[in-house]
Amino acid sequence: MSQRAIFGIVFRQLQSNFSSFSSSINNVSKNYRPAITHIFEARYYSSNLGSKGNKEDEPAQAVKFNSNFENVDGQNGKAVVSSYWGVPPSRATKEDGSPWRWNCFRPWETYKADTSIDVTKHHKATTFMDKFAYWTVQSLKFPTYLFFQRRHMCHAMLLETVAAVPGMVGGMLLHLKSIRRFEHSGGWIKALLEEAENERMHLMTFLELSQPKWYERALVFAVQGVFANAYFVSYVVSPKLAHRIVGYLEEEAVNSYTEFLVDLEKGLVENRPAPAIAIDYWQLPSESTLKDVVTVIRADEAHHRDLNHFASVRNIFIFIFLFDENILNTSNFIEEVIDQYGTKINKFFIIKINK
Repeated sequence: MSQRAIFGIVFRQLQSNFSSFSSSINNVSKNYRPAITHIFEARYYSSNLGSKGNKEDEPAQAVKFNSNFENVDGQNGKAVVSSYWGVPPSRATKEDGSPWRWNCFRPWETYKADTSIDVTKHHKATTFMDKFAYWTVQSLKFPTYLFFQRRHMCHAMLLETVAAVPGMVGGMLLHLKSIRRFEHSGGWIKALLEEAENERMHLMTFLELSQPKWYERALVFAVQGVFANAYFVSYVVSPKLAHRIVGYLEEEAVNSYTEFLVDLEKGLVENRPAPAIAIDYWQLPSESTLKDVVTVIRADEAHHRDLNHFASVRNIFIFIFLFDENILNTSNFIEEVIDQYGTKINKFFIIKINK
């Protein structure tokens, strides 16, 4: 491959196309080159059909939906296809009946974040594997803090580009393992893929508030390439170690967003109105601000922290021998066992022994 071709590939990765991912169905980005505009719009959007042939300067004809959710050209009444799979998309609406404007997530994928979760929790490193994971994260932490310092928005965007990798890599490898061994995954595939999608939505939200500079895009390009491959190898070698690393990464993410909130409260960062995509995704009130958005994102990171720390636990099976099953209701024995072993308990085996 020539140097010119390599430069072209790198340049396309660094150019400003971020805003197109969060655009609404009716507002398609026009940053693409004319030669490939129609190709990318057909792949990534369920958008209205654009102009055809050489009539690029004329406005697009209106597309309407009939009762069977079939796209019909308003000019000649012919059925057209506007979705990637050739299946006309169904119409989605909000609870108030207004049209749903996002194509990157659907109304049934929205939720209210649990902000009551403990954001100060820390998993103490006791074993060699835990200490290795902890100091690996610490060695990656300080260079980023020196680079971004108090530029929380840019720091958050880099953080989310990295945080969206582990869930996708882990979910893919577990998917391959499941079909290779002809066994179920216990729900972990879906959990990890949902984590990756949630992290991506964090990034899409911050992109509505700030655009990274060219050197920050270059940093993301390099970091993602290195981290994705390194995490892939680590997950193949030891999934528990990989999850422990992500658990500590999420702890640092929680700490970063806590500092973000502190500067918002001090007025060092403008507490601007929350973007519409965040209001719809987290079901926030219409008057929400950036502080509310950072709060729910921090809660998401705390949940990811607990999920990955739990995924890294050892298989501890506790056999409880009981002479009387009523002891479960009259004794705090179970609670004492849980306090001693924590989340490392995978399963209880309660065996009743007759007197």
